[in-house]
Amino acid sequence: MVRYAVLTVLLLVTFAIFYGLSADDVRHGKRHQYRGGSHQGVDQKHDLNSETHLTPVTNQTYQEACGACHFAYQPGLLPSGSWAKLLSNLKDHFGEAVEIDAPSKGIIEKYLLDNAAERFQGKRSHRLVRSLKGETPSRITEIPYVRRKHRNIPLEVFTRKTVGSLSNCSACHRTADQGIYEGDNVTIPK
Repeated sequence: MVRYAVLTVLLLVTFAIFYGLSADDVRHGKRHQYRGGSHQGVDQKHDLNSETHLTPVTNQTYQEACGACHFAYQPGLLPSGSWAKLLSNLKDHFGEAVEIDAPSKGIIEKYLLDNAAERFQGKRSHRLVRSLKGETPSRITEIPYVRRKHRNIPLEVFTRKTVGSLSNCSACHRTADQGIYEGDNVTIPK
């Protein structure tokens, strides 16, 4: 008799758990997505990017030309107007003259404009754009959303030799090159 009671309880608990998960999917009109490992037919990076993360830089020309001097920022960090403004004034790129041949510049421009913040569907890009309220900054560090996210970090942190400035994302964001800027992946160097 005790054996049947235990078996009945186990079956009820199993049914309740299964029903709860199933009901949650029905109530929210979606299925749960596995976020670890890999699934056949599921592009894990795309799934992550569609949520919060930015798409990592995929354009080799941009990576080589711009990443040779500084961190190659994901296009989703600035709106297209900002990228266009930056590309139109390469003779004075933050105090430096940048020379890029015309074909390479065309490739870079198309990549940046096609993947700019207002064209990306990720939450972080939308938050960046919303915080701008129509402005067209020349620097990522001028974006209100970025400034707000870093407001509690003492100014002396950004002037350390190991960091350099707020624009050196990869100094603290260990996964910045992957488009992941979550707090769990931040290590502020001494």
